[in-house]
Amino acid sequence: MDRQSAVAQLRAAAERFARAYLDTGERWCVALSGGPDSLALTAVAARLLPTTALIVDHGLQADSAAVAETARAQAISLGCVGTQVLRVEVGCPSAGSSGAPGGLEAAARTVRYAALEANRDGPVLLAHTLDDQAETVLLGLGRGSGPRSIAGMRPFDDPWCRPLLSVRRAVTHDACRELGLTAWQDPHNTDRRFTRTRLRHEVLPLLENVLGGGVAEALARTATALHEDNELLDTIAAQALPGAVTEIGLSVPALIVLPGAVRRRVIRGWLLDGGATGLTDKHIRGVETLVTAWHGQGGVAVGSTLRRQRLVAGRHNDTLTLRPQPVTR
Repeated sequence: MDRQSAVAQLRAAAERFARAYLDTGERWCVALSGGPDSLALTAVAARLLPTTALIVDHGLQADSAAVAETARAQAISLGCVGTQVLRVEVGCPSAGSSGAPGGLEAAARTVRYAALEANRDGPVLLAHTLDDQAETVLLGLGRGSGPRSIAGMRPFDDPWCRPLLSVRRAVTHDACRELGLTAWQDPHNTDRRFTRTRLRHEVLPLLENVLGGGVAEALARTATALHEDNELLDTIAAQALPGAVTEIGLSVPALIVLPGAVRRRVIRGWLLDGGATGLTDKHIRGVETLVTAWHGQGGVAVGSTLRRQRLVAGRHNDTLTLRPQPVTR
């Protein structure tokens, strides 16, 4: 391998991303953990645009403060114009740490993104690679979460930027070696309690072996194709939604004539506009049955942004309605 090829690949990916999604001369931030992916991304990002490194210290390990300070020093040496160490508290998860809702991974992700959003001074680069995308697609497949989940992560979901989704994880490791950077190795990345870790070390290698290689790239291509399809369907649904909305809810006659893929997206948009949260494909299809297979059944409960309340989607004559309901313990 040419000595500069790994760094050149990362730089080219970051440049393509900047041209495609960002304004000329814009500054950006990078979410830096100190691991090889984010460290390599920081190295190339700081050479392209003024870069602020945001280092989130979750406090989940005894040496987390030292790890964060090391990452901050590395960011300065790589040419970042600013650095911030953001110390957060990860609440006690209500479920196991295997990636289920409320698990440690989800809890850490929630507080991390909140800290990044609150402290950024530009769009935020995230060092997710093609391998991360493949793992995300597999998680979506296993959970039956529908095409939106299987489509994985978007390259750009303002303010979140993922310029390395076409780059294999091995390239970031090679780039760190080329640049003489010592990356932090997160012990959570080898902890088999976490679903994503088992996917990385057990499931994907097995699939690569059984199917003859190229599985990660194929999963990433699937995500890209689904993104394109989803964007078109979302656009059609956004155009159809206003015509289906009534003073008290959503018109069943307007919904019934829509193709199923569009109808479910109209329902999803209506639920989100009404304050629903944590929607799954099962929720949306459940509400759809109130349109396509209604025989007087009760409503469908979904999560809500309202404290200690949920929302219930029901049907009254030819209208879908959405009303809050207290959550009783």
